[in-house]
Amino acid sequence: MNSPEKDYTHRSWLATAALIAVLVAVGFIPPQSVGGVKLRRANILSDVLAFDDAAAAEPVAEPVLFDEEDFHVDLEAVAERIEADTAPREAQTTYTWLIPQDSLRGQRPEPDSARFTATPVPIEDYSDSGRIRAFCDTLLNARRPVRIAFFGDSFVEGDILTADLREKLQLAYGGGGTGFAPTSSPLTGFRRTVRTDAKGWTSYNIMQRKRAPETLRGHFYVSGWMSQPAAGASTRWESTDARQRLDSCTTAHVLFRSPSDSRVRLTLNDTLRRTFDIPGDEAVRRIVVRAPHLHALAFEVLSGTEGFAGYGAVFESDAGVVVDNYSVRSNNGQAMFWTDPSVNAQIDAMLHYDLVILQYGLNIMQAGVKDYSGYSRQIEKMVAYVRRCFPGAAVLVLGVSHRSVKGDAGFEPMDAIPHMTDFQRRAARNTGAAFWPTCDAMRAQGGMERFVQNGWAGKDFTHINYAGGSRVAWALVDALNDFTARHATLRAAEELRRQMRKSVLPPRERRRIERQLLPGVGPEPFNDPRR
Repeated sequence: MNSPEKDYTHRSWLATAALIAVLVAVGFIPPQSVGGVKLRRANILSDVLAFDDAAAAEPVAEPVLFDEEDFHVDLEAVAERIEADTAPREAQTTYTWLIPQDSLRGQRPEPDSARFTATPVPIEDYSDSGRIRAFCDTLLNARRPVRIAFFGDSFVEGDILTADLREKLQLAYGGGGTGFAPTSSPLTGFRRTVRTDAKGWTSYNIMQRKRAPETLRGHFYVSGWMSQPAAGASTRWESTDARQRLDSCTTAHVLFRSPSDSRVRLTLNDTLRRTFDIPGDEAVRRIVVRAPHLHALAFEVLSGTEGFAGYGAVFESDAGVVVDNYSVRSNNGQAMFWTDPSVNAQIDAMLHYDLVILQYGLNIMQAGVKDYSGYSRQIEKMVAYVRRCFPGAAVLVLGVSHRSVKGDAGFEPMDAIPHMTDFQRRAARNTGAAFWPTCDAMRAQGGMERFVQNGWAGKDFTHINYAGGSRVAWALVDALNDFTARHATLRAAEELRRQMRKSVLPPRERRRIERQLLPGVGPEPFNDPRR
């Protein structure tokens, strides 16, 4: 006789209940860190049960954030090298190709009162020497290009943010052109504000500088790119209509090194050509092209490629604002110290920068980390290095941008943002630089969550796109306009007070005029108390 089958269904329910109990219990285990990486809480009841992990989290030590050696720089040695390498040379460093053009200038610009954002976030000025205020004077009064160098990481790669910053400032204060464009780079195709067609070049990035030939490795510029030509290598740059004023270009500066004798050829607007014979010298060389309208420019290396290094070209008009994008992907600012300070200083002596903007820290910031004192000291070294290489420029430190991370309740602002911002502000204060909190400007427009919802940022909740760059750029333009307008108002008020003081005559001078106008008035008594 067959025995009846036993029913084991109740055991399945018991196993399921036990599994759920274990998972619920695991959810109460606080977040842990393994190898410096913070692990999130495994909470299957996150929709109905939330934990305040931020309050209970242990502070994470900062040394895991970056390699201190990457930021090593001897500032005294930098100053000595700049002094030695920028001494007057016998070799010609600047060559000019001048096409006659109209020399009429536009009207003097006025501070722009337009607002692109509802809540302007002001620039904080910690400068004792008035460097940023001097930049405002230059912006309003200079009859030459006013140059802004924007140093950053992938946040502004491809001219994100800087394209709109350039456009709005040029519309307000004059100027045209796309600013700096590298000779050759794998990333040129992503940039919309200039079309670059390069052939025959081998490009090297400063983040992989050890791959560059030893003869070139020590001569990087702050752009982060350097290109070595084969015979006949060429680059053609062409302006686009991605933004206004890009095609309003009248001047180009082509920058390169030619240690050996070389011959190069430039072609203007695909029609006019001129060849230059360049005697070999270690100095940075520049060819300046001026024309009524510069739409396209081609640069060819016909001979003398040994040791030759192409940096790029700067496209501008003869007055107004120029914004040069010097972004380097994965750079926390340390790449600055791997550049050649004498190359930087030589190019600055040719171009004369008025403002350097530093946008770094996004790659350093980590959830749960509150102490960024070590990185703050590196920012102070960056400011000092910039002032060695670009001595006439004011420095504006940008606070880290807004960023969100995924938590139990969905995406939320990273808790490290206010701490990083405070340490960046501290660095600006300690060095007498200016400071602008980027995260506040983004938060005033809804923060990173709204940026992602509106398609202004990527789904990584970290990087903005061109649409988001426009919003951040407009906020920065508002800040610069507001700071410039307030400075101009204070200067005007001080000038008015000076004129009023000057118009009040001293008593002796007043008596002399009275005697001339009223002959009947007797001579001034010797003991007149009004003397």
